[in-house]
Amino acid sequence: MGFAVPANIRANSEILKAFPDRTEEEMVRLTGIRERRYAAEDESATDLARIAVQHALQQAGMAVDQIDGIIMATIIPDQPVPSAASLLAREMGIPRALAFDLNAACSGWLYALEVGRAFIRSGTAKNIAVVTAELLSRITNPECQDTAFLFGDGAGAAILTGGEGGHRLHRMGLSGDAEQFDSIQRLGGGARMPWPAFAGADLDSFYLQMDGAAVFKHAVIGFSEQIEQTLARENLKPDDIAWIVPHQANERILKAVSKRVGIPYDKFVVTISKYGNTSAASVSMALGWAAEEGIFTDGDRIIFCSVGAGLTFAGGLLVW
Repeated sequence: MGFAVPANIRANSEILKAFPDRTEEEMVRLTGIRERRYAAEDESATDLARIAVQHALQQAGMAVDQIDGIIMATIIPDQPVPSAASLLAREMGIPRALAFDLNAACSGWLYALEVGRAFIRSGTAKNIAVVTAELLSRITNPECQDTAFLFGDGAGAAILTGGEGGHRLHRMGLSGDAEQFDSIQRLGGGARMPWPAFAGADLDSFYLQMDGAAVFKHAVIGFSEQIEQTLARENLKPDDIAWIVPHQANERILKAVSKRVGIPYDKFVVTISKYGNTSAASVSMALGWAAEEGIFTDGDRIIFCSVGAGLTFAGGLLVW
């Protein structure tokens, strides 16, 4: 595993300059976020992804030419075509590796893990880099108080192999609720609205938009169901779980999930205070951070869980 973040720290105090009627205490209470990282103008998502993969390879003791597949989970690649994974493959010196992007929003990395796991089990690939990179600062409206405080930039990666030993990834449970399609969206940038209609047009449609109340309600239920379904699928009880590594959506959401599933909040790996919500990158970044901090021990059962735009749901077990 590995993760990477930009050097530039964007504190709440900077964002609050646009909202003189709000306070830092209020924003921390509402989100749990104190700061986040913003990429520099000359820094790309691919730059961060490459660093994250390099760290993961070092931890795995593998050379880059052993990788025969790259799956990139992202909602904002550096360019729409070709895939970010293809660019990463070229930059890492493995241009013949299978490479493609996947968009399941905040659940993207867990979806990509399951796709990678299936590829290895089917023989399609032997060693896959499952990577995610998000520069959400590029599509966050600095004048929208509902979203300006939430999002940050970062990347994370894991190397999947079919060998014996190592950390054992179990099957991910994947599902969704398309009735909530409108809850989180970015209307612009696709085939329906590829660019603003005219010079000086309103750019709101090109920023991330969110119905906060709807997201909170469905996220609490979705996170909880993913944890409970993983427990049932693996024939485990809450006390059997050492850690929860969730999508870093909002601290209030995660605390509500903790109460709902009966797993103490101190078992949740939470990095949102310093990195914010980094969409598909957040689970991988939290896992990478925890691995570097050495908080896991052999045999720990770790549950991943995420809710993302779509809505998309994902959850599953990793045994350390």
